[in-house]
Amino acid sequence: MRSDLISRIEKANRYAGERGRIKFRSLTVDFEGTHKTHLTSMIDGEWTCTCPFFAKWGTCSHTMAMQKILGEMLPDEARSVFD
Repeated sequence: MRSDLISRIEKANRYAGERGRIKFRSLTVDFEGTHKTHLTSMIDGEWTCTCPFFAKWGTCSHTMAMQKILGEMLPDEARSVFD
């Protein structure tokens, strides 16, 4: 294997362990809930979800789970207030 490729692989492995380097600006996922799959999104720090609970409360188990999973990779305004 070429040494320049080996150094890139090593750098990628280091970056993978330094999650604070990454900040999501937007993402959209299909979140498979207990009863139904919901479209859960974060755009410019604002969460949305297609579940009925989110429509009423502005948060839900799907968005909170994403906040826990992504943690420090989210912009401050998209992080959970429950952490």
